[in-house]
Amino acid sequence: MTAPADPIAAPGTLWDLLALPARARGDAAAVTRGASVVTYGELHRHARARAATLQRLGVRRGDRVALLDRSSTDVLTWLFGAARLGAVCVLVSDKLKAPQILHILRNSGARVLVARDRLRRLLSEAPLPDLEVLDVASAPHDSPPPAGPLPPEPIGRQLALLLYTSGSTGRPKGVMVTHDNLVAGARIVARYLALTARDRVLAVLPWSFDAGLSQVLSTFYAGGSVVIPRSAFPPDICRALADHEITGLAGVPPLWESLVRPSAPFLSRALPALRYLTTTGGVMPPAVLQRIRQAHPDTEIFLMYGLTEAFRSTYLPPAELADHPTSIGRAIPETEILVLDAAGRPCADGEVGELVHRGPTVAAGYWDDPEATAEVFRPFRLGPPGGWPEFVVHSGDYVRRDSDGLLYFVGRRDEQFKSRGHRLGATQVEAALMDSGLLREVVVFADPTADGDPVITAVVAPVADSRHVEAALLGHCRATMPNYLWPGRVVVVEEIPRGPTGKLDRVRVRDEHGVGKAT
Repeated sequence: MTAPADPIAAPGTLWDLLALPARARGDAAAVTRGASVVTYGELHRHARARAATLQRLGVRRGDRVALLDRSSTDVLTWLFGAARLGAVCVLVSDKLKAPQILHILRNSGARVLVARDRLRRLLSEAPLPDLEVLDVASAPHDSPPPAGPLPPEPIGRQLALLLYTSGSTGRPKGVMVTHDNLVAGARIVARYLALTARDRVLAVLPWSFDAGLSQVLSTFYAGGSVVIPRSAFPPDICRALADHEITGLAGVPPLWESLVRPSAPFLSRALPALRYLTTTGGVMPPAVLQRIRQAHPDTEIFLMYGLTEAFRSTYLPPAELADHPTSIGRAIPETEILVLDAAGRPCADGEVGELVHRGPTVAAGYWDDPEATAEVFRPFRLGPPGGWPEFVVHSGDYVRRDSDGLLYFVGRRDEQFKSRGHRLGATQVEAALMDSGLLREVVVFADPTADGDPVITAVVAPVADSRHVEAALLGHCRATMPNYLWPGRVVVVEEIPRGPTGKLDRVRVRDEHGVGKAT
């Protein structure tokens, strides 16, 4: 593996992640889309112009600036421009519907909304909060000069972003992310991926998703180049990988599943420049993982797990992948991952407990929600007496740690249920069903019953013939799985819907098919 190159000077803020490489190598490519290449120097100048535009509108330190658009160079200039003023950027997915967008705008108290015409029209029939609305693609040089010099640069402990959760357990909550959090996350990921200025990463994941944003910032930390594909359509991704000699690609399990289908040439096309892949946002199906490893044996694969509340939490080094393909790995550098029982005590090896994240990427809480903040961001009580007060994130995810220190995901707190006396997580049942080789995707729920033992419902998208998949799947279950894992109901669909980040949308599946969960 290539040794990573640290930046010439250590960044202290989100703004520094652009300003430092712009000073050191301003003529180097920062962002590429098709034939258009924007250098670090150009991106820096445009970001300062966007900062001046926001300043002219009266935006001050701490004001919220909402960005509603797909990933683009323009979005980056507004993001860094807001950061230069010390404003708080609110990244809003363009895949959301009007009610969700309006909730985020109102909840964040955004003073400015920057959006493309198409997305502004989406909101035209709804009463917008009192805010300024700007076109994301407006030319920086069209803006009148600022009234005066830009204010002093922000400091690391200030808020930089509000990243809204997907809302799978209620309305989306705004996670308060500081400049320190972003810089620490960029530094940590850049180092364990060994990123250098020679890396070119393909930005498929949306930047409103913490993993997508982390990919961009860690690349900028190393002075590398971000390539934006024409679309997330698998053939377009494969074309971009080859044409731009991409060295790194991050994805979620549904993306990898789409790339190994016959319609995508990902498995058959030679990609000698592709140094690494990373996956997060769910369990990678072992069959998909195996096909990618066979097609691209020289490409390193990093399995990762993360939280919006703390960016990245764990990763599995590629050298351990062959022996532990279902593990989420170990704590990322500079981080401690605890596995605690209900009383807050460390669990023994093999015992299931809650994953608790401690380290420099722990966010500052939820925006304007002290009750939710107190539930998830709690004081760290296992440190030595007299230590510096700190908070840790209680993830709500259940894991176990083996004797080698590797972690294994068991399931979400809100997806736990009992079947025939066995405590299970939906993820455990989904993994067992995916082992059949009959399914492209599956989502499992537990429907309560009068006698207390739930009916396990599996909503499945089959690989091939949907007419016989239910009988074949139940045959697989009887032959290979204990009866407490068997689904009592199978719902066959052509596709399972996905949310804005590309992950399977459990809430929509639940609502569309009338399935629930046992508590």
